[in-house]
Amino acid sequence: MPPDETPHSLIIERGGKAAAGKSSHKKPARLMRQYELVERVRAYDPSANEDLLNRAYVFSMQAHGAQTRASGDPYFSHPLEVAGILTDMKMDSTTIATALLHDTVEDTLASIDDIKKQFGPNVARLVDGVTKLSRIEFQNDQAKQAENFRKLVLAMSEDIRVLLIKLADRLHNMRTLHYLKDPDKRRRIARETLDIYAPLAERIGIEKMQDELEDLAFAELNPDARDSIVARLNFLRSEGGGIAQKVLKELHDVLDQAGIKADVVGREKTPYSIWRKMQRKNVAFEQLSDIMAFRIMVENTEQCYQALGVIHSRYHVVPGRFKDYISTPKPNRYQSLHTGIIGPERQRIEIQIRTNNMHEVAELGVAAHWAYKEGAPSTDGAQYRWLRELLDIVEHAQRPEDILEHTKLELFQDQVFCFSPKGDLIALPRGATPVDFAYAVHSTVGDTCVGSKVNGRMVPLRTTLHNGDQVEIVTQKGGTPSPAWERFVVSGKARSSIRKFIRTQQRTEYVILGRSIMEKLCKQEGVDFSEKALEAIAKNFQSASLDDLFANIGASLQPPRDVLHAAWPNHRAKPVTKIDKAIEKPPQTKAKTKSGVAPLTLKGLIPGMAVHYARCCHPLPGDSIVGIVTTGKGVTIHTQDCETLESFARTPERWIDVGWGDGHGQEGQGLVGRLSVVLNNLPTSFGALTTVIGKNGGNIINLKITNRTPEFFDVLVDVEVKDVRHLTIVIAALRASAAINSVERTKGR
Repeated sequence: MPPDETPHSLIIERGGKAAAGKSSHKKPARLMRQYELVERVRAYDPSANEDLLNRAYVFSMQAHGAQTRASGDPYFSHPLEVAGILTDMKMDSTTIATALLHDTVEDTLASIDDIKKQFGPNVARLVDGVTKLSRIEFQNDQAKQAENFRKLVLAMSEDIRVLLIKLADRLHNMRTLHYLKDPDKRRRIARETLDIYAPLAERIGIEKMQDELEDLAFAELNPDARDSIVARLNFLRSEGGGIAQKVLKELHDVLDQAGIKADVVGREKTPYSIWRKMQRKNVAFEQLSDIMAFRIMVENTEQCYQALGVIHSRYHVVPGRFKDYISTPKPNRYQSLHTGIIGPERQRIEIQIRTNNMHEVAELGVAAHWAYKEGAPSTDGAQYRWLRELLDIVEHAQRPEDILEHTKLELFQDQVFCFSPKGDLIALPRGATPVDFAYAVHSTVGDTCVGSKVNGRMVPLRTTLHNGDQVEIVTQKGGTPSPAWERFVVSGKARSSIRKFIRTQQRTEYVILGRSIMEKLCKQEGVDFSEKALEAIAKNFQSASLDDLFANIGASLQPPRDVLHAAWPNHRAKPVTKIDKAIEKPPQTKAKTKSGVAPLTLKGLIPGMAVHYARCCHPLPGDSIVGIVTTGKGVTIHTQDCETLESFARTPERWIDVGWGDGHGQEGQGLVGRLSVVLNNLPTSFGALTTVIGKNGGNIINLKITNRTPEFFDVLVDVEVKDVRHLTIVIAALRASAAINSVERTKGR
């Protein structure tokens, strides 16, 4: 289409254009001249401080002298390129000068005092902040790790431009990473970039820099996967036959007919973002429907919603794909309307609608508010709240370690960062546990994990990890994953590894359980257990081997008494005693046996197995539960978060998946819920406690005073209730009583 017929842009941006590393960032032919840098700044800031820029240029060039980089270029080319990256972000003169000087204190004879004398306190403060951030390159001393995190928080809290300069510094280092000869060092730097710097860029909203950092790191860490995705993208482009251009033109024409002036841009996802989505959703490349997103940029917010109405009225909307980030911006102030449609050429496409100002914020994030034209932004907005909160913590912490112990770093809302005993940093999803950590270190570590220490203290494997935690995984040769882990892990790697183990090991567990059940039944019936006798009748039960028969018994697919009668047909059953009746068929009476065996039925158990309810966690109908096979006692039921389960981590064959039967809570049968109550120290308090529990259908079966002060009593109360809902009603009623200061459900003996 001729230019005069195209009043608005129709552009396709290649998301992977910067990620090739070796081919996309060639050795510069020459250094940017002093006057060229000044002119680049003056192009967007006519009032730029030319004297400051000129002096910083000369000082840095002279300080670095004959130093060279791994590429063979003069070292001064690096700070100059960093400054160039920041001019693309339209940063102020002070930031550009700091970029030129950012390595002088660390790599030359210049000192902070020298910088302060020649360039003033503001530049000196920024150079000092960037120098401190440069030393966060993950060392093996955990005390230094804590100190570096403290410096990181302080530097960013004082001036976010410190982080912008550091990100630009890392971006240029990644662009020239291929010049380093040591592959281990390249991978370490790429891993740090992916784990720390790219998330930081995302946290402050610099999408363009985040994308390039991620893809450059991806090219180093997984070049085969990246090359495969790039090849598929190239194939799609060649096979598409200009479909993207047709989509762009039709979208533009539809908006133009509605009287909406808009720029329409197609942007390809980066190879890394495609790879990450394939991993997260466990789908193949061909199953992705949003490899290219189409952006519609209009003049104001009102037109954003007008354009959305036009698009939705013209095309079929994909359900569940609409998101309004204009009325509810992301924490980093990202604003846009997202929607999915079956659009032009019957293509399922993703559309983003935003204003030009919103687009600038999406591309530059915090930098858009630090640009020359706005000066220093206020830190009153929600975008900077996390900085103020972290600064408050740092100011009140007596030791650097306190920062890691008492705060969840707001920098990474969707991630936590933990340390290994050697000081290596591991990035995990929020809500991760030591099991997730173990699998993040290595699959073998996860498979053989039997325990964990967090900050030097033994903790259950289901413990939620926090930013800054030091995690030590205890492994044991021959250790195996527990099926119960799948219920609390949050990382995809841990979950898939555990599921794989379950598929391969579940049969072994059923074999062991089935054998145990038959041995117990033979003993009860006075029969000498014999594998030969059972093997002879295995085929009668459609089992190819004795292990298959045991597995079917353990999986509740084959009644054990039928197998007993088939193997020993001449055996006469012993006279059924009361105890045997309890084993053969769960009783329907409400009373418990003297041995403590509860008469309630449970899903997932084989008839005849005795059931006990653990006193360490007091499970109630409504709780998620797991069964533990106990020799001579049957199955003990625990809540899935019971700390006692840690002691069974090395015997996964004893774990059974169980659930509550439909009759629970409806037959008048009660189980025990334990409450921790704080009573006001008044003569009527205990009377009120017992009255409220009784009026709400609870029955106190045990009460213990654990602490007494002039103001309060601390009391543990065991209450017989039907289920979790019943206990919740009792708790709510107690909280409404003036005699009760507080009440919570608790566990433990």
